[in-house]
Amino acid sequence: MENTQQFCTFFLKDQFFGVPVQQVQEVIRYQEMTRVPLVPQVIRGLINLRGQIVMALDLRRRFGMEERPDSQLPMNVVVRTDDGAVSFLVDEIGDVLEVNEENFERPPETLRGQARELVRGVYKLQDRLLLVLDTERAVTGGDTNVRNAN
Repeated sequence: MENTQQFCTFFLKDQFFGVPVQQVQEVIRYQEMTRVPLVPQVIRGLINLRGQIVMALDLRRRFGMEERPDSQLPMNVVVRTDDGAVSFLVDEIGDVLEVNEENFERPPETLRGQARELVRGVYKLQDRLLLVLDTERAVTGGDTNVRNAN
């Protein structure tokens, strides 16, 4: 039996990302957010998921990308972390992909800055690279530790 892993995939601009499906609680369309003053910019606000208050973290901001156009509402990939659920705001949801562990590689040298810290590695697919997001580092890494903002 081949060693495979499944990823919930999503897009940020033209980049294709994935998080292991076992870390994903749910994937939902845009939710209204309550803004929170005096928190790091990557935190867009809080959302209410059936009574569960979840921090919404904008992955475009985390990766230092330009802002999403006002006409484009983000989607939510809600993941489970050691400290509870966090919603990653992404541009578009992809499919669940099953990939062979043999195709896993370290992050390429072309990844720089924040991206290098936040990506565990890549899978070479037929038509693109699947960047594997390190969910814990996305929440705690970089110049702002959003875990302490709660």
